[in-house]
Amino acid sequence: MVVLKSSRELELMKEACKISAEALMVAGEAVKPGVSTWEIDKVAYDFIKKHGAEPNFLGLYDFPATACISINNEVIHGIPSKKRIVQEGDIVSIDLGAKIHGYNGDNAATFAAGTCSPEAKRLMDTTREALYKGIEQAVPGNRIGDIGHAVQSYCEERGYGVVRDFVGHGVGKELHEDPSVPNFGHEGRGIRLLPGMTLAIEPMINQGTYKVKQLSDGWTVVTADGKLSAHFENTIAITNNGPVILTKV
Repeated sequence: MVVLKSSRELELMKEACKISAEALMVAGEAVKPGVSTWEIDKVAYDFIKKHGAEPNFLGLYDFPATACISINNEVIHGIPSKKRIVQEGDIVSIDLGAKIHGYNGDNAATFAAGTCSPEAKRLMDTTREALYKGIEQAVPGNRIGDIGHAVQSYCEERGYGVVRDFVGHGVGKELHEDPSVPNFGHEGRGIRLLPGMTLAIEPMINQGTYKVKQLSDGWTVVTADGKLSAHFENTIAITNNGPVILTKV
């Protein structure tokens, strides 16, 4: 069931989303060669707690950390570890959120550690731009398929694979709510978008095939061909005046 948010609920969500966005920013600033993914995760945890919120990924479905931190060919759900050290030129995807006043925020971005390759930068730039192409379609009267089609066509025209196995979602009192928001699809298909919907739109884009596989840790998802992946996400609200990005610093 899709839950439409009132103006009061959107105000409450804004604080959760603001903390989420700022936590992502400080975690991204911690991405440097030589740092462990555990250290990056701790930066995010400390920031969220300092601002009176709870890290909403921690313990969700038994996930053991504040942030999913995925490097290079890891698509999503990488588990932070003291043993996992970021190297020069790595691209590091961080996905995290915060909960406060009973509402959730959710966002993600991919950061370069030092200087990455031109190919990696192009992938990150394309994924980030695809996110905004999708957001542009999040207007009343459009359909879920319009968002996915915008992301898919933009990325596939540039030779990239659009992950099918994992998608965006509604967000509100629960971190994961209806509807599902695929990064692929057909224009004019799917449920109609209405004012009051709050969605996490999150392109996961691969340098090669769209196919992925899960590692034996039960969490980390990697590209099937070992090529790079990037991930960008914002929580947005659909309004009569167009989409509003709630996780915007």
